[in-house]
Amino acid sequence: MTATTPIARLDASADNFEQQLQQLLAWEAVSDQSVAQSVADILAAVRQRGDAAVLEFTNRFDGLQVGDMNELVVPQARLQQALESISTEQRQALEQAAERVRRYHEHQRQESWQYTEADGTVLGQQVVAMDRVGLYVPGGKASYPSSVLMNALPAKVAGVGEIIMVVPTPRGEVNDVVFAAAAIAGVDKVITIGGAQAVAALAYGTEAVPKVDKIVGPGNIYVATAKRAVFGEVAIDMIAGPSEILVVCDGKTDPDWIAMDLFSQAEHDEQAQSILVSPDAEFLQRVQESIDRLLPTLAREAIARQSLSDRGAFVLVRDMEQAIEVANRIAPEHLELSVGAPEQYLPQIRHAGAIFLGRHTPEALGDYCAGPNHVLPTSGTARFSSPLGVYDFQKRSSIINCSPEGASVLARVASVLARSESLEAHARSAEYRIKD
Repeated sequence: MTATTPIARLDASADNFEQQLQQLLAWEAVSDQSVAQSVADILAAVRQRGDAAVLEFTNRFDGLQVGDMNELVVPQARLQQALESISTEQRQALEQAAERVRRYHEHQRQESWQYTEADGTVLGQQVVAMDRVGLYVPGGKASYPSSVLMNALPAKVAGVGEIIMVVPTPRGEVNDVVFAAAAIAGVDKVITIGGAQAVAALAYGTEAVPKVDKIVGPGNIYVATAKRAVFGEVAIDMIAGPSEILVVCDGKTDPDWIAMDLFSQAEHDEQAQSILVSPDAEFLQRVQESIDRLLPTLAREAIARQSLSDRGAFVLVRDMEQAIEVANRIAPEHLELSVGAPEQYLPQIRHAGAIFLGRHTPEALGDYCAGPNHVLPTSGTARFSSPLGVYDFQKRSSIINCSPEGASVLARVASVLARSESLEAHARSAEYRIKD
């Protein structure tokens, strides 16, 4: 059967596999110079002129005619109205997902701790939540209410004092499901602005937009570039690349299931990446046939087809051991182990954003309602990064409370080290505490 969707075929045992894999995974998250300059101009304008600049850019980019920032602040009553206006099925799904996400993240909450040494010195760590967090939500038709839950609920569980959500409404388009999700998640303030100007307002603060401590949430290249630029002024979650999935299958899962799992990432956008790894060459061909048959049934067929053609791949491995090696090398955002007894491989998985075990655990369940966060490291950054969680909204302060005896002991050590670094005041400050 001739494939209507050409997908790259790689052999993990081939001499040039590493080179081919590097080419497959290559993706540059660098915006071009014109985007960077536009963002820099917007950031500078908002920093200098505050709300006036935010209004100017909002009217220009979103096709609006708003004369006052107060018109862009959404009353809590409007969020409740949205919650009541959506279908019963949508509301129940949002509420069930929110409850599962909240319950999962409650397990992540860290508590302060202390211990007392024999001489009475107390050491510890105080854990507190951030005061205020900004949540960026894409607007218009490409809206994701699930992202509202995934970003806001961990912050709420952490104890963040105030969550400010910004969401653009291009040409006045409002997504009531997004507003409803904000109501369910307990977002404190919603402002209908977007783009680099919204990031700037959150980072620097304006008359209408409070300055936040951290900005989280996905956006387009202008939003990502702005987040990168304001990092340091505020914290950010990450600079996310295209969505990606790696499915490891032993050849015994229904090939239609695997094809649809690959589609679940490919339909995001043309840059999304879907990779299937299997030791069964015949199974790879069966999945190819499923793709050719099922792809035309997708509403987003053109996007998924280009994604699979440009960045998709089938990787043939000699056995499951090599499959795990390939998975760790790629460090995917989403890793499906669609195999029998998947738990046996879990200890060997070292790099993955989220791990989906078994044939009945598609990545799509994690996107919406399983409980763990769907904000995950991409582009191989799972080697050193973790999913968004409660810990991202908490800060830790060290606690040191020396007893006179403990201070005397520590001061002798500190004195020697300080003088070895030629820092006399450090040494003398410590030496004052030495008991004769």
